[in-house]
Amino acid sequence: MADLESLSVVLMWTAIAIYALAFLAYAFDLASRSAKTADAKLETAKAKQLITAGGGSVADAGDVASAASGTEEAKPRYVMARIGTSLTVLGWLFHLGATVTRGIADGHVPWSNLYEFAMVGTLLIVAVYLIVLTRLDVRYLGSFIIGLVVVLLGLTSTSFYVAITPLAEPLKSAWLVIHVFVASLSTALFALAFALSVMQLLQMRRERLIVEGAAKTGPGFLRTIPDSNRLESLAYRFTVVGFIAWTFTLMAGAIWAQDAWGRFWGFDVKETWTFIIWVLYAGYIHARATRGWRGSRSAWLSIVGFAAVLFNFTIVNVFFKGLHSYSGLS
Repeated sequence: MADLESLSVVLMWTAIAIYALAFLAYAFDLASRSAKTADAKLETAKAKQLITAGGGSVADAGDVASAASGTEEAKPRYVMARIGTSLTVLGWLFHLGATVTRGIADGHVPWSNLYEFAMVGTLLIVAVYLIVLTRLDVRYLGSFIIGLVVVLLGLTSTSFYVAITPLAEPLKSAWLVIHVFVASLSTALFALAFALSVMQLLQMRRERLIVEGAAKTGPGFLRTIPDSNRLESLAYRFTVVGFIAWTFTLMAGAIWAQDAWGRFWGFDVKETWTFIIWVLYAGYIHARATRGWRGSRSAWLSIVGFAAVLFNFTIVNVFFKGLHSYSGLS
């Protein structure tokens, strides 16, 4: 089993390295999108000057610019994004291998401490991202999603890694499989909504600057992604699904607490923060659905909600002691 534990570590660091390369590819993709849109603007400006000087119609400038550059705006290639996605799939396979070998070495599901929860949580974040890619082109989120995964995995692998130990008595329950897995899945959905909300704020700023007639409207890659309303709608959908899963997490945790400690709720710090996160996302969904909180207010609520999730995962697990202190660090 020690050999499997060592193999898991090697596979994990290999996955981190591949994810880092994927992040760079996605970052280059955004940079190349910005460069292409800048070139397109220059070609359009030149075309307008030529057409105006020749007595033609300014409305034809875009067609002339497109022909001059030899590009087809309707069929963008985004080569670096494809490379980033291919590397992400490869990294995920190594990530999956690290998780499976850790679980076999453990002799139980590999999410009984902070390191293992981070391993599975990030695995699901990437999995959800790749599954969504089969239906929607959200490769513009690649640098945000994979960058977050690299940071979380790097932090946990260097600071939170613990050797395999026997399960604590309260964890010897079927609820360990159900409760923690659903919590990880909801975290993955919230992560995707978070990335979309960040993009939404950037896109809203660009749209406002366009209306104001500003010369500079922000990064050029924003011209190649959906408008802010579409981004907000996607973020809302992922949040709703994640909220349903988080609600189940809260209820399953209460049932497990009754089995383990003889009470459904005890205001343990982990329980309290789980409820705080539930309230934040419930407020986001309610405010957007009934109060018409659209635009930047809904985006910031989504971002604050995910910040609370990260706080619960890191600060609460490490620095607050309670009945849920299974990080393995103490």
